[in-house]
Amino acid sequence: MVSENETIVAISTPPGRGGIGIVRFSGPRALEIALPLLKMRAELEHARARFAEIVDPEKRSKLDEAVVTYFEGPNSYTGEDIVEIAAHGSPVILDLLVRQSLSGGARLARPGEFTERAFLSGRIDLTQAEAVRDLIESQTLYQARVAAQQMGGSLSRRIKPIKQNLVELIAVLEAGIDFADDDVDVMADAEIVARIDSVIGPLAELARTFEHGRIVHSGLGLAIVGRPNVGKSSLFNRLVEWDRAIVTAIPGTTRDLVTEKVAIGGIPIELVDTAGLREATDEAESIGIQKSREALADADLVLVVLDASTETWNEEDDLISSVAGRCAIIVYNKSDLESRSSSHHMVTEDNGMRAIRTSALTGEGIEVLRSAILDLVRNSGTGGEDDMLTSVRHHEAVTAALKRLEEAREAISRMTPHEMLMLDLYAALRQVDSLTGETTPDDILNLIFSTFCIGK
Repeated sequence: MVSENETIVAISTPPGRGGIGIVRFSGPRALEIALPLLKMRAELEHARARFAEIVDPEKRSKLDEAVVTYFEGPNSYTGEDIVEIAAHGSPVILDLLVRQSLSGGARLARPGEFTERAFLSGRIDLTQAEAVRDLIESQTLYQARVAAQQMGGSLSRRIKPIKQNLVELIAVLEAGIDFADDDVDVMADAEIVARIDSVIGPLAELARTFEHGRIVHSGLGLAIVGRPNVGKSSLFNRLVEWDRAIVTAIPGTTRDLVTEKVAIGGIPIELVDTAGLREATDEAESIGIQKSREALADADLVLVVLDASTETWNEEDDLISSVAGRCAIIVYNKSDLESRSSSHHMVTEDNGMRAIRTSALTGEGIEVLRSAILDLVRNSGTGGEDDMLTSVRHHEAVTAALKRLEEAREAISRMTPHEMLMLDLYAALRQVDSLTGETTPDDILNLIFSTFCIGK
């Protein structure tokens, strides 16, 4: 836990040189430690920016100019007094300010300690604190929007009524146990089951949002597979919008996996171009094909690329069947050279999978393909942009709570005494509470906040 008497300091802007660099203080002595480093033009006031000069500690002359902002606790991010000095982004100046602060009695902040103090002071709950980290780490605007909504408490608001229903059920059952001799009505088993179901329903719905939330948070792995010379690398280059992979007319050009990250509809996607699947002609190609099969097994989504210009089907059905049951799209490439008399490739479904005609050469069908990829991602789960589960920790807590609630429900059918039933209900409540941090052990908190950057 954080000591109430310590004042912490850190550089809150990224390492390196820049136009602005910020040194942040938080704690009871924030003003006392920061003010000797500055020559103020006007007295600091809460939530007001003031112009100041940074003083050279040796010559007592102006070293730099800065804008200083003071936030008086508890009306601040951490709930404590905060001072932020925004100087020019010179590492030398910023380091000097930190060293002088340490000499004045401050302590260097640990990673995430400012946000940890905001959580411990009750300014934010744990889902909001974790959303701060997600916002900092977001790679797309869509990810940033989801994180911003959760910073505003959207997930907490979804959890609150679920917890309230569970607490009310526990309270009624406790009353029936504690005051059994005082003619307090004991809730009927059917009513207990109905009340448990009223908690299980929305909690299970929340759990189902994780599949989509996981993709939003961590991204999607997409493997492009097919036989040699069907245009996999050309399609890969079209999707990444630059010539990332080498393209030649010689079959088997790609020998190793080629990867690149792109964003489609705000979802980060790691594209993997693979070696053509066929009988290898040499050891290098054999290794490449083995890696292709591994990439196929690991991918969240697969693009099976077929050649629309050839009259020969050549085991394509085997290739399609290899991804049966997977999240996959059939891509008939080289549609500009199309010569098949069959209309098989014209349909929108192929063995239960979406089929799309493209030309990596002309760009035909590429936007349709991007839309199809995004549709599969969006259909991977339920929930809105703002209240989905995006954290593995959250999903594990919800899953554990559901398990204990199901066990409580089954206990009713076995005529289990209510005292024993309460053990499952309280265990479920602890899991729900752990989402927002009300019952989260200190070691879990330390693990969470250690993943933050220093200064935040």
